[in-house]
Amino acid sequence: MTNIFVRNLDPTTTETQLKDLFAAYGTVVTVTISTDRDTGGPRGFAFVEMADAASAQAAIISLNGFRLNDRALELNEARPKLESDLERDATSREHRRHKM
Repeated sequence: MTNIFVRNLDPTTTETQLKDLFAAYGTVVTVTISTDRDTGGPRGFAFVEMADAASAQAAIISLNGFRLNDRALELNEARPKLESDLERDATSREHRRHKM
């Protein structure tokens, strides 16, 4: 499976729209639009997981720059999280607290 990072999404874009768009290139396993943990609103990017690498590469090549809801999509293969990112996620949200 290949995970695709999609950025520059319009806030009105839905997971169904993305799934339909990418389905033309192969089997879409999951679509996840990232939301802000405080507001619940969309953050402007998503992850689309496709069943095979060839389909994912075809989608990236064809859809990079494609206009969806009047926004040009920017796509690339998602990189896995680094060990340091995983450790930071597991700790508290101390980085978000104001220090006095």
